[in-house]
Amino acid sequence: MSDVHIVVLAAGKGTRMKSRLPKVLHPIAGLPLLDWVLRAAEALQPASTTIVVGHEAERVRAHLAERPDVALAVQEPQLGTGHALLQAEPHLAGRHGTVVLLSGDVPRIGARTLRALVDTHVQAGAAATVATAVVDRPYGYGRIVRSEGRIVRIVEQRDASPGEQEIREINSGVYAFELAPLFDALRGIASENAQGEYYLPDLVGIYRRQRRVVETHIIEDASEMRGINSRSELAEVSAIVRQQKNEELMAAGVTLIDPATTYVDADVVVGADTVIHPGVTLEGSTTVGAACEIHSGTRIANSRIADHVTVLNHCVITGATIGAQASIGPFAHVRPATEIGEGARVGNFVELKKTTLGAGSKANHLSYLGDATIGPKVNVGAGTITCNYDGTRKHQTVIDEGAFIGSDSTLVAPVRIGAGAYVAAGSSITDDVPAGALGIARARQQNKDGWAQARRDEAHGSESNARSGAGPGDGPKEP
Repeated sequence: MSDVHIVVLAAGKGTRMKSRLPKVLHPIAGLPLLDWVLRAAEALQPASTTIVVGHEAERVRAHLAERPDVALAVQEPQLGTGHALLQAEPHLAGRHGTVVLLSGDVPRIGARTLRALVDTHVQAGAAATVATAVVDRPYGYGRIVRSEGRIVRIVEQRDASPGEQEIREINSGVYAFELAPLFDALRGIASENAQGEYYLPDLVGIYRRQRRVVETHIIEDASEMRGINSRSELAEVSAIVRQQKNEELMAAGVTLIDPATTYVDADVVVGADTVIHPGVTLEGSTTVGAACEIHSGTRIANSRIADHVTVLNHCVITGATIGAQASIGPFAHVRPATEIGEGARVGNFVELKKTTLGAGSKANHLSYLGDATIGPKVNVGAGTITCNYDGTRKHQTVIDEGAFIGSDSTLVAPVRIGAGAYVAAGSSITDDVPAGALGIARARQQNKDGWAQARRDEAHGSESNARSGAGPGDGPKEP
C-alpha cells in the first residue's frame, strides 16, 4: 500500500443541529463524531492527517490540542466540499501517495471499509475512487450516474433530473484520490449549480475528460456512510452504536438485564459474569471487573471497579477506584480521586471526595468524607463529617487503622485520629486524638428536674388569661 494521507472535512456549520457546539464535536457513546472518524482512519496507518475546519474552528482546535500528529487547515468562507479539500494543499505539498477523504460527521465508517477502498483504488491505478452504497431511500444524497457499468458523473439531489432521482446508488462522500493530479484538478471545478458551491463530485467529470481512471467501491453495509445532520439522526445513530456495544458485552459473558436501558460508552470494559441492571450508565474509560453487580440507576464514569464489587441502586461514581469485594450504596456519591479498598463498605447517602478508605473499613450511613486518608478496619459512624475547607484552603483528615468514629462526629481538619482510637458520638474534634485514646469534645449534659412540666403549666396559664382578658400572670421561669 502506498503512503496514505487522511483529510477530514469538518468545516460545516451543521445548521440543522441548532447548536453552538460544532457538529463534529457532538458525542456518540462517549466519543465526538470526529473521534470516531479518526479512529477508523488510524487503521490505514496514515503518513499524515489533516482536518479542514471552519465554523467554530477554535473549539475544534482545542479538542485536538493533544493530537500533535493532526494538522489543521482553515476554510473561510465555506464554499463547498471541493473548496474545502483545496485548503489542505499546503499540508500535502511535496508528498505522494493516496489521499483518503472523509467527512467528520460520518462516524460509523469502518476501518475494514477504508482498507478495502484503498486497495481497490491502488489496484485500479485510479485517479479517483468513490465509495458508494445502494440504499432504498436515496433522497438527499448525490446519485451515481453510470454508462455501460462505469461511473460517468455524480449528480446532487437538487440538480438531479426526475429520472436521476430514481437512482438508488448514492455517493457516500468518502473518496480515495491519487495525490499528484488532485489539486490542479480541484482548481478546475466550477460553481454552476443550485447552491453556487464548488462540488467535489465534479472531479469525476473532470478526470473522465482527462481520460484518467475513475473507479467505485461499493460499501456492503450502507449504514456505515450514514451522516449526522440533525439531533434526531444523532439519537438514531447513537442507539445503533449502543446496541452494538451491548451485543459485544453480552457475547463476552456480561449479563444485561435490559439492554435497551443500559448505556455503555465505546471505551468501557466489563468483565465476564458481571450483571448490569436496568438504567445503568457506564461512561468514558470505565473498567468493571468480573462477577460484579451494578444495580439500577447507577452512573459510573472514568472509574476502575475491581472484581466482585457490588454497587447498589442510584449511586454516582466518577474518577474513582473501587477495590475487590467492596460494596457501594445505595444512594452513595463517590467523587474523583477517591480510592475504596478491598472489602470496604460505603453505605446510603455517603459522599467521598479525594479520599482513601482502607480495606475492610465502613462508612455505612449519611456521612461526608473529603480530603481524608482512612486506614483499614475503620468504622465511621452515621452523620460523620470531615470539615476539610476553611474558606481558603483544603486540609487533610487522617484516621489510622482500627479507629472508631462515633455517630454525628465532626472532624475539623487538619486533624489525626490515631490507630485504635475512639471518638465519642456527637464530638467536634479539633485536636489530634492519640492512638488508643478516647476523644470527647462536647458540652457536659445537664438535666433540670421539673422544667418541662413547669413550661407546660406556664403555657396553659397564658392561654387561660387570654380567654378571660386578665393580664399576664407570673408563670414558672427557667431555673
